Amino acid sequence: MIKSQLEKLGIITAKQIVKNANPAELVEHVIINGEGKLSKTGALIIKTGKYTGRSPNDRFVVDTADVHNEIDWGKVNVPISREKADAIFKRITGYLQNRELYVFDGFAGADKKFSLPIRVICEYASSCLFATQAFIRPTAQELESFAPGFTVICAPGLSMVPEIDGTNSDAAIIVDFEKKMVLIAASKYSGEIKKSVFSVMNYLMPKHDVFPMHCSANIGHDGKSALFFGLSGTGKTTLSADPNRQLIGDDEHGWSEKGIFNFEGGCYAKCINLSQVNEPDIFNAIKFGTLVENVIMNEETRELDFNDKSITENTRAGYPVEYISNCVIPGVGGHPDTVIFLTADAFGVLPPISKLDKNMAMYHFVSGYTSKLAGTERGIVEPQTTFSTCFGAPFLPLHPSVYAEMLGKRIEQHNAHVYLINTGWSGGKYGVGKRMSIKHTRAMVTAALSGELERGEFELDKVFNVFVPKAVKDVPSEVLRPRDMWADKAEYDKTAADLASRFVQNFKKYDNMPKHIVDAGPK
Repeated sequence: MIKSQLEKLGIITAKQIVKNANPAELVEHVIINGEGKLSKTGALIIKTGKYTGRSPNDRFVVDTADVHNEIDWGKVNVPISREKADAIFKRITGYLQNRELYVFDGFAGADKKFSLPIRVICEYASSCLFATQAFIRPTAQELESFAPGFTVICAPGLSMVPEIDGTNSDAAIIVDFEKKMVLIAASKYSGEIKKSVFSVMNYLMPKHDVFPMHCSANIGHDGKSALFFGLSGTGKTTLSADPNRQLIGDDEHGWSEKGIFNFEGGCYAKCINLSQVNEPDIFNAIKFGTLVENVIMNEETRELDFNDKSITENTRAGYPVEYISNCVIPGVGGHPDTVIFLTADAFGVLPPISKLDKNMAMYHFVSGYTSKLAGTERGIVEPQTTFSTCFGAPFLPLHPSVYAEMLGKRIEQHNAHVYLINTGWSGGKYGVGKRMSIKHTRAMVTAALSGELERGEFELDKVFNVFVPKAVKDVPSEVLRPRDMWADKAEYDKTAADLASRFVQNFKKYDNMPKHIVDAGPK
C-alpha cells in the first residue's frame, strides 16, 4: 500500500522502504549508514551540517487561488509560484528514486477530534527517528486504515540551484496547502520538519475554532493547567518540565472549547549548558531513542559536553514526551488557569515577573517581544532584539489578528491569570549582566501557578506599565526590581527608556488596534 502511494507521488522505485520502524531499528540504520554514533547513555548523536537552526529566508508558501486571500503574505510567508513548486517537487522525487526511504505515519494533535494524519518521507533514518519521536505515534489499528492528510518529504542531501529553482539558497522549505504537502531540501536540521507541521496546524486549526499556540503546557496536582508562550530559547521546555507538575507538551498546543491539547508526541529541547541539577527531567531524557543534534561527544569516553558550543549554541535533543517521567498521556488538559508569556530580554531592564490585566496581555501577546538567541536561526550569533507577533510569527500563515482575537476571547471566557516572565539578563544588558537564575525563575513561576501572587501586593512599573509583585517567596526583593540590580542607575534609566520606545515604535504598525490596548503598553 505504501509503495503504491509513493508511486502516486512520483517515487517509482526505491531500494528499500522502511516504514514505521521502532526506534531501535532506526538507530541501527543510522549507525550502519554512518550518520551518527551512540553516546554513553545510549542517545544517538548526529551533526546536521551547515544548517544548525531554522532557515527562515528559505521558507516559501505556494501561492494558489484557494489560499491567496487567506495567507498573510510578507517577509514570513513568502510566495512561490505553482510552476516553481511543482518543478522543485519533481527534482526532489527524482532525487529520491532508487534510494532507501524511511517513512513515518502518525498524527499531529492529541485530541482525536482535531488530529491531522501526517506522513513523513525521509532520505535519512535520523530524520525518520526524529519524526517518530516528535509526533504522535499510531496504534496498529490506526495504521491499517491510515491515509495522510498532509505529507512531508525531507531530502537533506539535495541542493537547490537558486537561479533555476527560484530559491534564495541551496535550501528550500516549501509549504503547499493546495496539495497538502511540505517539501524540505538541503537542511538536515530536524526543526524544519517540526515547524513545518506546526505551520500547517496554524493554518488548519482556526477553521475548527481551535486556537493554535506556540507554547508549552503542564498541569498541577489540583488539575489546573498552565500555558507558557515564548520563542525558542526563552525557557518553554525548561520551565514546563517541572518535577512538581505533569507535562502536557513542550512547544505546540491547541485550545478548543473543551480545553488544551498537545500537537506533538515528543519534545525538542535545547541542550546548551544542560545540567542535571538545573534541568533534571531533560537531562535524564538524553538516553536510548533520543536524537541529539550538534552536541560534542568525547570519542573515547562517549561523554557529552553540553557546554561546548563550537558547532552551535542551538544544540538540540528530540525525545518522546514519555521520557519525562511525569508526563500526561494523552496530552490533553482542561482550560488553563494561568497563562505565562516568556521573554529573554537582552537589555536586562524588564522585570523578571509582572502581572498583566487583559489589555496588557493583549498588548504583549501582539508585541511578542524577546531577544533571538544565538543559533536558533542561521546568522544569529548574539542576542538580537525582536518583536515576533503572537510569540510565533515565523509559523503563522494567517493574519496575526486571527490568533490575537482567539487568545483574548479565551482569557476572558475562562478568567485566566496572565504573567510576563523575563528569563533574560539581570544587572546589565547582554555582555555586562548575567542571565536570570533558573532557581529564581522557577520560584516565580511556582508562585504564579500556586495562586500565591494573586494574594500579594503589586506596584506599577511606570516605564513598562506592568504590575510588579512586591515580594515572591525565595526570591531576593532587589531581583524583582531590575533597576536595583544595576550598578549604574542612570544607565538603567536610559536603557529602559530605549526599550520602551522600541515597544511603542513597533506597535505603530498595528494601526487598527483599539486605543485601550495601545494605552496598555510601555510609556
